[in-house]
Amino acid sequence: MAEEEKKKPAVPPRYDLDAKWNACLDIAIRRLVYSSVAGGFSGLLFFRSPTTRWASVAFGAGVGIGAAYTECSYLFDSSPPKWSPKVSASPASSQEKEI
Repeated sequence: MAEEEKKKPAVPPRYDLDAKWNACLDIAIRRLVYSSVAGGFSGLLFFRSPTTRWASVAFGAGVGIGAAYTECSYLFDSSPPKWSPKVSASPASSQEKEI
């Protein structure tokens, strides 16, 4: 049995989808639960109506799912987000260089 384990090719961590799915599920469940509890607590603290309390829980769950989705998309893409480059608003700096 030890020989069978040695023959299995090692999958590089970048292509190991099982580990990525496990991490993604862990992140999603934790963030959903934590943000729902936070939404429920803030609903109990700030609102009196049951409808607004449930809305607070739903908002917290949505925030948690959104955060988990963002984190999982970074995990599967294996690259940081690509932000647009900063562009200066004033063209005066280019005119000064010509003078």
